[in-house]
Amino acid sequence: MEPIPLLAPYKMGQFDLAHRIVLAPLTRQRSYGNVPQPHAALYYSQRASTGGLLITEATGVSDTAQGYPDTPGIWTAEHVEAWRPIVAAVHKKGALIFCQIWHVGRVSTFDFQPGGAAPLSSTDRGIGPQTSFDGHIEHFSPPRRLKVEELPAIVDDFRKAARNAVDAGFDGVEIHGANGYLIEQFLKDGTNDRGDEYGGSLENRCRFALEIVDAVVKEVGSHRVGIRLSPFTDISDCYDSDPHSLALHMSTKLNDHDILYLHMIEPRMAIVDGRRVVPKRLLPYRKAFKGTFIAAGGYDREEGCKAVTEGYTDLVAFGRLFLANPDLPKRFEAGAELNKYDRMTFYSSEPVIGYTDYPFLE
Repeated sequence: MEPIPLLAPYKMGQFDLAHRIVLAPLTRQRSYGNVPQPHAALYYSQRASTGGLLITEATGVSDTAQGYPDTPGIWTAEHVEAWRPIVAAVHKKGALIFCQIWHVGRVSTFDFQPGGAAPLSSTDRGIGPQTSFDGHIEHFSPPRRLKVEELPAIVDDFRKAARNAVDAGFDGVEIHGANGYLIEQFLKDGTNDRGDEYGGSLENRCRFALEIVDAVVKEVGSHRVGIRLSPFTDISDCYDSDPHSLALHMSTKLNDHDILYLHMIEPRMAIVDGRRVVPKRLLPYRKAFKGTFIAAGGYDREEGCKAVTEGYTDLVAFGRLFLANPDLPKRFEAGAELNKYDRMTFYSSEPVIGYTDYPFLE
């Protein structure tokens, strides 16, 4: 039997991975009142395998970071204690787990903000109504433009969140700089309309993100830090006129901080002869960045193996396939049929259905 490239071992900094299949960060909205729940220990440990890497769902760095119901936090002692048994359950299976730390910025409403305040952003321009995956229209509250003197406190929220994550036992953190949230609202010229040192030029727009990276690296060590970027997406009206230059600038500048990995999202998949094909536009950034590169965005077994074989990426992050197939590495190894995912249970508050009840191969 021919070796399967996705199942080849890989050395990621100080970490020895047994395979190249990563659990992508997936919001599940089952952390009641922003507190991670015991059912998350089962969910993550089901997807843990010896030498595997899991990245948690996006986890708030502060009470202003919220924009969705029941997403987990990591800014209080209660959050840290709630995460401990979840991390321990993953470690018991021999896997690594990184906590993705985020701030939603303007992707929020007054209801989610302390005292009903306006959501915080790089801009005071709001997001237009958005159609969600299930067809309903989402509305967001007008944001408030952050003042320059307020930014160090946000940077510090990320630093403290990283410290809390390591204290909870996580192997590291992934800074969420993608998908239209606060960091990306600064990065992209479609949302950053500032006239100060955090707006205008590419260097200025990347300043906030790199200050966060610097603070987190100084707090927990570069060997524990990754970042996720999505230069080609336009989620929540967050777009850039020159995504290639943005991606290349960030990929290069991140080397100054010697971080562990860069996790980047592909442009939209193309459909060729009835199957999804990865556009593979990330190669320049994979070449520019000196650490481990993780590619994400609609990969299947075949495309993932091809990407690893061709040296296009080191690791491949799987989202919906991993959500529906807790034993995804084993299924890939066996060439087994995959469970179908159910979109309608992605974001339910139900602690079992669509969460921990997807069947295993055995």
